[in-house]
Amino acid sequence: MFDTMTITKVAGAVCGALLIFLLGKWAAEGLYHAETHAEAAYVIEVADSAAEAEPVEEVNFDELLASADIESGAGVFRKCSACHKLDGSNGTGPHLDGAVNRDIASVEGFNYSSALNDLEGAWTPEEISGFIENPRGYAPGTTMGFAGLPKPQDRADVIAYIQSVSN
Repeated sequence: MFDTMTITKVAGAVCGALLIFLLGKWAAEGLYHAETHAEAAYVIEVADSAAEAEPVEEVNFDELLASADIESGAGVFRKCSACHKLDGSNGTGPHLDGAVNRDIASVEGFNYSSALNDLEGAWTPEEISGFIENPRGYAPGTTMGFAGLPKPQDRADVIAYIQSVSN
C-alpha cells in the first residue's frame, strides 16, 4: 500500500501546504501591521473630551422620587421580577414587599450573601438607589447577578412603584 512514491507525494503535499500558509502569513503581516507602512494617509483629529465635557449636574434624588412615575416604575420592575416578588414570598432573591425602609438583609428565611449580611442600616430610597445602580460596586461580593440601572429616573420610578404596591 505505501511505497516510496506515495510517501514522497505526502511529504510534498505537506511541504506545499506549509509554504502556502507561510506565504499567507507574510501577506497578512504586510497588510495589517502598521509599522510596515511609512505613515498614515490621513489623521483624524479628536477634540479633547475633558475640555468640552459639560459639568455633570448633581441630581437631587428626593426630587426625582417626588416626581417619579409609578407606571414607568412598573415597567422597569419587570427586570427585577425575574428574581424578586412583591407578594411576600421569596424567589431567587428576597421579596421586595415593604423593602423601602426595611433593615438590610432582614427577610426571614432568605439566605443572604455575606456582602449584604455585613451591611448595616436600612434600605432607604437613597440606599436602594445606590444598590440598584451598581449592585457589585455597592456591595462587592454580592450574589445578585444584575448589571444595574444607570438612569437615576428609572431607579426613582422603580422605588416609587415598590412603595406603592407594598403592604
